[in-house]
Amino acid sequence: MGDKTRGFDKKKIKQIKELIIFAAIVVLVVVHSATIGNVLLLAVSIIMPFAIGAGIAFIINMPMRFVEKKLLGKWNGKGADKFKRPISLVSAIIFIVAVITLVIVTVVPQLVKAVSDIIELIPPSFEKFVNWLQHLFADNPQIMNYLEKIDVSSIDLKGMLSGVVDFASSQLGSVIVGAAGLISGIAGGVIDAIIAMIFALYVLSSKEKLVSQGERVARAFLQKKHYDFVVKTCRLLKKNFHNFLTGQCLEAVILGMLFFIVMTIIGLPYAALAGVLIGFTALIPVAGAFIGCVICAFLILMVSPVKMVIFLITFIVLQQLEGNLIYPRVVGGSVGLPAIWVLVAVSVGGSLMGVVGMLVFIPIFSTIYMLLRDAVNERNEKYEDKSEIHEVLEVIMENPESMNESVANNEISEINEENGRDKED
Repeated sequence: MGDKTRGFDKKKIKQIKELIIFAAIVVLVVVHSATIGNVLLLAVSIIMPFAIGAGIAFIINMPMRFVEKKLLGKWNGKGADKFKRPISLVSAIIFIVAVITLVIVTVVPQLVKAVSDIIELIPPSFEKFVNWLQHLFADNPQIMNYLEKIDVSSIDLKGMLSGVVDFASSQLGSVIVGAAGLISGIAGGVIDAIIAMIFALYVLSSKEKLVSQGERVARAFLQKKHYDFVVKTCRLLKKNFHNFLTGQCLEAVILGMLFFIVMTIIGLPYAALAGVLIGFTALIPVAGAFIGCVICAFLILMVSPVKMVIFLITFIVLQQLEGNLIYPRVVGGSVGLPAIWVLVAVSVGGSLMGVVGMLVFIPIFSTIYMLLRDAVNERNEKYEDKSEIHEVLEVIMENPESMNESVANNEISEINEENGRDKED
């Protein structure tokens, strides 16, 4: 009894110590929250270039893997293993640069033409405005009478000019600081981009070695069940991100072609520009196409307000079709996520992390959904197995004379064997 009491006391003392440590950690976090926040921001700024590099590597790896496995897969000659990877990497980079160049070549000339058209419209519009003012003054002489009564000499132009100079002088320091911060930010962004690209190239050149090293580290420090869970989760994440990016690009191409075809049929201007621009911005999930819509609507407004209204109606119709039918089926189907959870993932990701969150949260939600689905199915199977055994035992308890122990054991063994065969199938 004394040993049990001492063991119980030791257990209680251990729990109390753990609670005290946890409370102390919480207090330290609250007291030094500002310092901890600064440390976390510093850590994020250090890690960010490498995270961006990993994302770039993952995107480049998709066409690179296609070239290496599909196009060069049968190349087994001398030096094949040595040259497959560099050729595949260079081909993938050329492909991505070509796609971006195609978008720029398609969009920029039409944007330049649209801007030049707007500039050409300025002089006639200004002339119309002047004519309108002249007619306004001619038809309303009381306006001229009111303007003539204004005493211009009473306006303190010198004081107004002095106030403007004082305001500019007081804001000069903040403008200089802001400009210096902007230049520093641009320089830091360029350096981060270079680091990210170099890291991406390193990852792509030795991805098998890095994966092997990660698996060895995880196997060394994790229990087998935890290691299996980590490996399964990483594989699901890779598969879902790959399928999501593929589906997102397919959906953007479908939407861009749809806008180009419909606008060409109904005779709206800038059909090619709208198709490429809306398709490109549609890479941002669900809401991205609205960015292209605003630009295209402004350009069409300069041509004809009526056509702009027709374009907006067309956009609303096609956007509803895309948002409720094409996007959930193409992107949601590619990642195995129901349409309703695609919308939830986009909303949550956009609220937390903006555009990046929209892109990242769909495959993350898909991975969580699959893991949860497997866990639920596994628990339900165990529950069904136990329910069948309990049914046999209830029959034995209700009719003990009709079934002896050996028969009961045979029944239970048959149920277990059937469950085992079902699981194997």
